[in-house]
Amino acid sequence: MKSTRARHAGPSRAVIYVRISQDRTGAHLGVDRQREDCEALAESRGWEVVEVYVDNDLSAYSGKPRKGYRRMLADLELGTATVVIAWHTDRLHRSPTELEEYIDLSQRRGVDTHTVQAGELDLSTSSGRMTARIHGAVARHESEHKAERVARARLQKAKAGKFGGGLRPFGWGMPTGETRKKAVKGTAEEIDVPVLDMTKLVPEEGAALEVGSDMILSGGSIRGWVRWLADKRLLSTTGKAIEPPSARDLLLRPRNAGIAIYQGEEIGRGLWEVAVPEPKFRAVVAILTNPDRVTTTGSQPRWLGSLIYRCGRPGCTSTARCTKVGGSKMPSYRCQADHGGGRHADRLDRYIVDLIVERLSQPDAVDLLEPAPDGINAAELQLESEQIRRRLTDLAGLFGSGQISMAQFTEGSDTARAQLEGVTSQLARAAVTDPLVGLVGVPDVRAAWEACDLGRQRTVLRTLMDVTLYPPRPGRMPDGGYFDYDAIEVRWKR
Repeated sequence: MKSTRARHAGPSRAVIYVRISQDRTGAHLGVDRQREDCEALAESRGWEVVEVYVDNDLSAYSGKPRKGYRRMLADLELGTATVVIAWHTDRLHRSPTELEEYIDLSQRRGVDTHTVQAGELDLSTSSGRMTARIHGAVARHESEHKAERVARARLQKAKAGKFGGGLRPFGWGMPTGETRKKAVKGTAEEIDVPVLDMTKLVPEEGAALEVGSDMILSGGSIRGWVRWLADKRLLSTTGKAIEPPSARDLLLRPRNAGIAIYQGEEIGRGLWEVAVPEPKFRAVVAILTNPDRVTTTGSQPRWLGSLIYRCGRPGCTSTARCTKVGGSKMPSYRCQADHGGGRHADRLDRYIVDLIVERLSQPDAVDLLEPAPDGINAAELQLESEQIRRRLTDLAGLFGSGQISMAQFTEGSDTARAQLEGVTSQLARAAVTDPLVGLVGVPDVRAAWEACDLGRQRTVLRTLMDVTLYPPRPGRMPDGGYFDYDAIEVRWKR
């Protein structure tokens, strides 16, 4: 069958397309070399290069949009050029869908395709299109085979409990004393960087993970831990301040408890040092993932009783918020239902704190502590947890080898997961700390209170008492002041 494509008289207008899947240095060296070879081919053929399209550090196999490639197709539709030059066919396509689109465009617009390594692709003939499809299928196979090798290597590493690569995880990576070469992104320069042992805890970061876990278990907040990290001048492994969403993710990492993960599933124990004991980690996860957990996405409370103190007006169920209204310069607690009668915030909070400190300083304050959960043996629960997880892994293996049916696999895994949920719940109960721990039985309760962050203080307030604010009496009080203490009702919960 003869080609129906018209050959172009005179110098052809050509465009060059270059791409590299991974540019570790950011220096564009790979695409620059491709470009040089393509320009040499154009010069040898007498073609005029009118545009060069570049997709750097982007795979044609991943399916992500290639801006340079899409721009080239749009320009070819407009008749910008009649020749496309690439270093190799696999630089243009690793997706059969993209290849078919390109073939259709080339036939409609009379576009020739030439490569430095594979020669010309005559897409106007069936044999030429078959050759292009064979090249595409080979390139696709190479990409899929590479992806399989990478996936197997990562799974093997994960099963062995080894670090899977990427950014240094916060908490681990002690210098070994050795160095390696690393390319500086955006340049061709190489520098010496220390080799890190990802099995060893960085002392201050490992301690920070345990502090954060303890804060959550004792009623503290993520934002409280973020402030603590900032006070200690601890940054992320990229050198940035740790924000609340990232801080939450750090505390939810199974790595903290030495648990190896692959594709979101726990697959065994890691080979690195543990930062947080597993019972404590499971308890943190239970708290942070509890859908009933009270979180604030907007501005955070800055006052002890904000949204905790209740309005005492008959029939009102609202809480009080600390605000400044009218011409007042002093923050006041006011009912959110606008019942008026603001309370001087500093004085009210001081009064409540004095009551808490006085109560926790009493000799019988130890009786306020909740007893530890009875009958919980963390060691035995931990062993049972490991056995259930191993059973889940064995069930998956039996199903994969065809030794059990889908129904048997589903029934067995559902039962095991239900058992695991119960064990995890018990482990969480064993690790949760009473928020009063650390405030009872200490020599100076007020100093211990002031050392707590606001989130912990608010948790203690919620734990110990209900505070209701009734309408204050007008005028001067018997003590000579204007603050009506009798309009504050405190009901002790413990």
